[in-house]
Formats: sequence, structure tokens, C-alpha cells
Amino acid sequence: MIQLVRAGERWAIAAIVCLAWGSIAWSYEAGEVTNGGTITGRVTLRGPTPEPRAIPMVLYASGDFCKKISNGEGVVLLREFNVDGEGGLQDAVVAVQEVARGKSFRYRDTELVTVNCMFHPAEVPENEQFEIQDGRLIHIHPLVTVIRNHSQVSVTNRDPIDHAMQVYQPEKGNRVMSFPIPIASRRPSNGYVELEAEKQIVQIICEMHEYMQTWAWVVDNPYFERTKRDGSFTIDKLPPGTYKVTVWHPHLKLIEKTVTVSAGGTVSLDFEFDANQVVRPLYETQKQFRIAPERDPTGDLKGCEGPYCVREEHEHH
Repeated sequence: MIQLVRAGERWAIAAIVCLAWGSIAWSYEAGEVTNGGTITGRVTLRGPTPEPRAIPMVLYASGDFCKKISNGEGVVLLREFNVDGEGGLQDAVVAVQEVARGKSFRYRDTELVTVNCMFHPAEVPENEQFEIQDGRLIHIHPLVTVIRNHSQVSVTNRDPIDHAMQVYQPEKGNRVMSFPIPIASRRPSNGYVELEAEKQIVQIICEMHEYMQTWAWVVDNPYFERTKRDGSFTIDKLPPGTYKVTVWHPHLKLIEKTVTVSAGGTVSLDFEFDANQVVRPLYETQKQFRIAPERDPTGDLKGCEGPYCVREEHEHH
């Protein structure tokens, strides 16, 4: 009799805990949206565009293949600020906060591919990965993606070499997930995302190639957009209401604005970042390479070939 009472007590306590957790855990309900509104706008960067990071290829394996994205001098120039002629900033994530119900998530939101020794969101077409500058084809790395917590992320390797995915939460300061990405043209590699609550920034780095980097913003609803090459964005089918809208870029301070969306209406919302506020860790601002590019033991990493030749991308450096 005493054992039955104790078991009942334990059950009651468990039920209370579940109810309490359910009341504070955020959940999103997908459903039909009728007469939703639209937010459209542009994200710009004011001031001088920060210089790209230079990473010597000699430090990493498979340089003979990965040199396709080099500058022709044995260095990968990781351009983390892609800005057009009018200040439009690519790869900022605009997200509407605390939407409880609305349209469904897109199918490929948490899919990545590795192509030409870079991580790319799976939905990014090839014409957004490269562009013509001064008659040459230049690699434009899509810097950011989005990730949903408590979900699966998949990576399809389109390169003829192996990679390995490592996921970090910079706000937490350690690695939270890793798995190999072997050569496989059709079968993706998968990992389950289990991130610390209230943390929203994720960095993804290849364990074998440091210049393979991308960033992700953690979302809990599908009302977000990654800005296009000119900094523009459109978020549609949003239930009428007043919302906080944030814009994030990996190396800039988050900006937040409040906007009211009417049924069937369209509201314009622009954001402007200040390039003078960019602060990078000391190791990213070093003046000298850890190993000079000319110390290439193979003598074969300075070449540039094929359709992805970016030999003179930053010749003024």
C-alpha cells in the first residue's frame, strides 16, 4: 500500500513538471494563413567594407582540389562581407520573433551541401555562388544559413574529397556536434541539433579545412529570410499583428525594430549596419600568417584552373 502511494506521488510530480515545462517551452503551430501580410525591405552596410580573412592552404589537406577557390597565391580569401555598389549587404538574416502560428517551414531549411571546399545552404543556386567581376568568374560564398533547434541537419558532399562537420555555439564556447562527411554524391550525412536554450548563434567549420566556414541563426518559426546579393528581403504570409523583427550578421551587433502588419498589407522595413562597429577576435586580425604561403611543400597550391578560377579576386592585397 505504501509503495502504491509513493509511485502515485512520483507520477504526480512528473506530471506537474511536464505541465510546467510545456508552459514555458516555445512551440510553433503550422497551419493555413489567410489574408496574411508581407514585410519587405533592404539591409545595408554603411562605411568601408571590412577586409577578407586570408587563410593559407598549405596548412590543410586536399589543397590540389581546394585551390579552385584560392586567389592563385596559395591563399583562400574568406569574404565575410559581400556588399554591392549601393551598400546592400548579403547574408544577413532577418527574422520575425515570437510568431506562435502560421505558414509551414520550408522543406530544405536545414540542408547544407559541400561544394568546391565550401559549405553552402542547399537551396542556394550556383548563380548565387559565383559572379562575373571584370570579366572573371569570382566565388561569392553564401556565408549564412538557419538552423532549427531539436531537429536534424543534413550535409551532402558534392566534392571528390572527404570533409567533417563541426558545430559550435560561440555563446557557449564549445563544440556541440560533429560528424564525418564522406564522399557521397547522393546520400547525405546527418546530425541531430541539440543546442543550449536561449542561444541563437551557431558556427560550422570543417574539421579538415578551416576556410570551410559558415554561420547559422537559430530560428523557432519560418518567418525569416536571408538577404540577397543587393541586401533585399521579403517575408510573406505573416498573420496580422505587431512584431519585433531582428536582423543579424555574424560579425555585427543585432538590430531590432517593431513593426505592425495589417491583413493583406505590405510594410517596408529597412536596416542599416555600421561597418565601423565590426570587431573581430585578435587571431583574425593578425598581420602575419601563422605559416607563410610561400612555404608550400608541394609547390602546386598556387595554381588556378577550371570554371572556378579566382586568381585575381583581391590582387590589390
